[in-house]
Amino acid sequence: MIRPPIIPEGAAPSIICLGLSALDRIWRVETPFSGGSEKIRAGEHLTEPGGMAANAAVTVARLGGRASFWGRAGDDDAGRLMAEAFAAEGVDIGQFRLFEGGASSVSGVIVDARGERQIVNFRGRYPADPAWLPLASFSADCVLADPRWPEGAEALFTAARRRGIPTVLDGDVADADIFERLLPLTDHAVFSEPGLRGFGGEDLDAALTLAAGFGCRMVAVTRGGDGLVWQDGSGRHDMPAPAVHAVDTTAAGDVFHGAYAFAIGANLGIADALGFASAVAALKCTRPGGRAAIPSLDDLKSS
Repeated sequence: MIRPPIIPEGAAPSIICLGLSALDRIWRVETPFSGGSEKIRAGEHLTEPGGMAANAAVTVARLGGRASFWGRAGDDDAGRLMAEAFAAEGVDIGQFRLFEGGASSVSGVIVDARGERQIVNFRGRYPADPAWLPLASFSADCVLADPRWPEGAEALFTAARRRGIPTVLDGDVADADIFERLLPLTDHAVFSEPGLRGFGGEDLDAALTLAAGFGCRMVAVTRGGDGLVWQDGSGRHDMPAPAVHAVDTTAAGDVFHGAYAFAIGANLGIADALGFASAVAALKCTRPGGRAAIPSLDDLKSS
């Protein structure tokens, strides 16, 4: 049983998610590649849209929020498929631009019998300049960005700060200079463990302190089945992960970030928002698939 904090009845926060949208090609295997030249057999193959901020936006929509995805793709088959998938989920894609002559981001995902995964990603090819975004006229209850389009994230976070809108950073693996640009504009930074170690070193507590030193209200690191650690103005805190049987961890971090932004937009406090996001991500892991396995708020209530 998963018992998340209660979201206020009828809550429908408006959340903008900016960053990566990718087309995922997923193979399910018994044993992943061990290294070197080899061939492995897949028991199943499927194609579905993914991407960090993109999956976060779908998570917001399934939880009952008003989700908008701001991002880029090529005007190609993959880009059009991703746009159609967003529309089917009720995600606003007015600022999802398909660039003529561009190339969409595509990922290959290998998922083993334990639910762990290996990913290879082509990040796409399109202009970096975010000048076309409607930064002078948007509104939201919370904005989220991943580090894959730092120019767009910096522009959105800067504009959100001017409006007093909370900012949430998905701290996936990225170059240190990208975090140094974005963390001073971030209220809530939630890192993956590899992302935080890559930025701040092997000592997670020291890395959290380093990230918090950029002025974030809260910095956290998710550790899968080992739960999460966060640091805010009141100190360092630990939260265990919900006890579930993990079938597939694909997109779990994306779901966590989307659920956290939803909860912050719904005015939950930090600890409750982290608990809510942990529950949503854990429930996702009990189901096969990435985006296809993202739960609704009703799913969570009945779990």
